Amino acid sequence: MSARSDIGIIGLAVMGQNLALNIEDKGFKVAAYNRSTEKTTNFIEKRAENKDIKACYSLEELTAELTSPRKIILMVKAGKPVDLVIESLLPFLDEGDIIIDGGNSHFQDTDRRFRELKEKGIHFLGTGISGGEYGALHGPSLMPGGEKIVYNQLEDIFTAIAARTDNGPCVAYLGPGSAGHYVKMVHNGIEYGVMALISEVYDIMRKVLELKPAAMAEQFQSWNQSQNSFLLEITAEILKREDPETGRPLIDLILDTAKQKGTGKWSAEEALDLGWPVPTITAAVNSRSLSSFKAQREKINSRIGGWTKTDLNQQDFLNNMESALYLATIIAYSEGMTLLASASSKYDYDLKLAEVARVWQDGCIIRSDLLKAIREAYLTEDFFHLLASDQFKSDITGNLSALREVVTQIKALRLPIPALSSALDYLDMLRSKELPANLIQAQRDYFGAHTYQRRDKAGSFHTEWQDIHNI
Repeated sequence: MSARSDIGIIGLAVMGQNLALNIEDKGFKVAAYNRSTEKTTNFIEKRAENKDIKACYSLEELTAELTSPRKIILMVKAGKPVDLVIESLLPFLDEGDIIIDGGNSHFQDTDRRFRELKEKGIHFLGTGISGGEYGALHGPSLMPGGEKIVYNQLEDIFTAIAARTDNGPCVAYLGPGSAGHYVKMVHNGIEYGVMALISEVYDIMRKVLELKPAAMAEQFQSWNQSQNSFLLEITAEILKREDPETGRPLIDLILDTAKQKGTGKWSAEEALDLGWPVPTITAAVNSRSLSSFKAQREKINSRIGGWTKTDLNQQDFLNNMESALYLATIIAYSEGMTLLASASSKYDYDLKLAEVARVWQDGCIIRSDLLKAIREAYLTEDFFHLLASDQFKSDITGNLSALREVVTQIKALRLPIPALSSALDYLDMLRSKELPANLIQAQRDYFGAHTYQRRDKAGSFHTEWQDIHNI
C-alpha cells in the first residue's frame, strides 16, 4: 500500500473523532486507528462517511499509510495508556518520525517520554488541546511544546485547525520539553478556579436571594456582555435547560458532587513545589474534593446545622456580586499566569506569557475578553505583576469593596465561599507591606534554631529563647 495520509490519529473517542474531522476539513488526509475495531468502523461508516479519512485496523497499517516523516497524534487517556501505545508503535516507526501527545499528560511524564524517544531517534511533541468536543471539531486552542524544528513540521496543520482571532490562530510554539503540557495544566487550574467562583455565586443566588434558575441565567447572560466568557456563557445555558422527563430545571436534579481528573490538583501541587501560592485554584480543588463527601456532609449538617437565612436588598447585592465575581476571576487568571512565570524560570521554558494569553483568547475553556487585557499587560516594557498593571488597576480599585462586601456578608451567614474568600485574601496579602510572618519565623527559630533576618542589620541571627541548662 502506498503511503498517502498526511497525519495519523490514534484514539477515536469523541475528541479524537472531532479532531480527525477538523483536520480533514482543512484539506489534509487523515489515517485513523482505534484499538476497538468496532469503534473505527462505526466512525468511518457514519461520521467520517465520504471524508478523506482512511480507516486503519492495526498500528502497522496506520504507519504504512503515512507519509514520511510520519506524524501521529495520540488521543488516548493520560498516564500508562500513552506509554503502552508508544511502546506498541515503536517497532513500526523510523528515525525522524513524530509522535504528538494530545492528551492531558502530566508534564513530568512528557519530559520523560521526550528523553526516551529522543534516544531512539523519534521526535515528541507534548501538545495541550483545549476546547472540548466542540473545540476539537471547530477550532481548539493548541499548546505545543518540544523542539521548535519539530513543531515547524506540524505548523501548517496546527494553524489550519486552530481557533482564530484578529490576532491570528490560537496556537503557538510555547517552548522546549514539556512547556505545552505545563501551560495546558495551568489553563485547567485557572478553569477550576473560575468554575468554583461561578458556582459559589450561583449558590448565593439560589440560597440567599432565592432566585430561580431562569432568573439566574438572565443575570449571568447580562454579566457576560462585558466579559464574553465561555464559562459564563455555558452557565447561563445550563441554568435555562429543563429536564425533558419532569419539566423541572435540570440543574436542580443534578447531584452536588463534582469530579476531577487531576490537572487542577497538579497545578496546586506545582504551586506548592515552586513556592508561589494559587489559593483560589487550590480552594477550587478542595471544594471538588469536599463535594464528594455527600453522606458525611448531610450527617454533619443534621448534627450542627448549616447556613442561616437573612434578607438582603436583591438588586444591590446582585450588583455587588457581579463586581465581586469579575475581580475574583481576574485574580484566578493572575494566579495561573504567575505560576507560569515561576515555572518558566524553573524549567527553562522561556514562556512568552503575552503569547500564552493570545493562544487562550479563543477555542479553549477559559476564553474570555479578559485575556486581551492580560496580553496587553504582558506586552508592556515595565511589567511587574498582573494585579499591579495599568490594565487592571481600575478594575481592582473599582471592584474591591464589592468583593469584600460579598465575602463579609455571606461569611456571616455561614455559607461556604472558599474560592471567593481565597481570592480576597490573596489580593489583601499581596497589598500588605507588613505581614505577621516575623512571628512565624521567630517561632521557627524558638523550637528549631532556623534563624531569622533583622530589619535593622544584615545577616542571619539566632536567639537562645530557652534556658536549655534548666530543662
